[in-house]
Amino acid sequence: MLRVKVAKCLYAHLKSGSDNLRASEKNLVESIDKAYDLYFQMMSLVVEVARYAEGRIELAKQKKLPTYEDLNPNRRFVDNAVIHLIANSDSINDYIAERKLSWAMQQDAIRDVFNRLVETEFYKEYMSAPVVTFTDDRKFIEEFFQWLEEDEAMLDIVNDMSLLWTDDYGFALFMAMRTVQNLKRSHTEVKVLPKFKSDEDLEFAKRLFVKSLVDYEDNQEIVDKYSKNWDVERVVFMDSLIINIAIVELTQFDSIPVKVTLDEWIDISKYYSSPTSSNFVNGVLDKIVADFMAEGKIKKSGLVEVPMGLTLKEVISSQLLV
Repeated sequence: MLRVKVAKCLYAHLKSGSDNLRASEKNLVESIDKAYDLYFQMMSLVVEVARYAEGRIELAKQKKLPTYEDLNPNRRFVDNAVIHLIANSDSINDYIAERKLSWAMQQDAIRDVFNRLVETEFYKEYMSAPVVTFTDDRKFIEEFFQWLEEDEAMLDIVNDMSLLWTDDYGFALFMAMRTVQNLKRSHTEVKVLPKFKSDEDLEFAKRLFVKSLVDYEDNQEIVDKYSKNWDVERVVFMDSLIINIAIVELTQFDSIPVKVTLDEWIDISKYYSSPTSSNFVNGVLDKIVADFMAEGKIKKSGLVEVPMGLTLKEVISSQLLV
């Protein structure tokens, strides 16, 4: 996620023609913070939908002529143990309050989510099961988040709430699912996932962004040189940008293995550029790495001498590049 944020912020900076490095760096940090916000926003969504469902139950009871079902509703969804854990979680509620996150302005969306939810097979199976355990409650919430990932209407709502959330939706839902998967019946608090895996992650993102911007023109000459032999009418700007940043990571971040850098940026090219981008990015980076290794421009901690006769892929797969 951090590399994607760096690429998008560098793209925005270059396209805007801005010369304000600090402002763009601030935008990078803000975009990372907003992605983490969306994780909590989605965690709280299931609580809001359950509250809406409970409100409907109470309204049904107040009818002049309530039916048996109105007076004896199936409360399994609103009484879901995992939902109650999330609703009463200090770690979630404190963060939501601090960041002023809310679904208050999207009540129509909450209603629509519930109406679509009750038509799903996994909801019907959950509600009609003879008995449910904590494990069943947890599985249902996991399925809820999986279902949301394919729910285009909710994605549209999220995009309307913040343009910075456009590419963070799947990531936030993945984090929500991971959080739920870790819950146990004995838990009294939700252990939320950290924003970063380590304290160095934010500095990595900021440093990668700044160095990619400062060295952009020099690295672009390298990209142009290694792109000449490719039978492409026009190099897609995002492909060029990805290779440009990868060069920085390969040459200036000694602790990151070459294989990690290549895998990450090739994967990013599959999702954020053209259909043929991954082959192009892979091919160009392979040649750059091979030449840079021979010239001593890639210096990784723990790098050993490369045996003669091995191809680049054989070197990488054998983990000689640590």
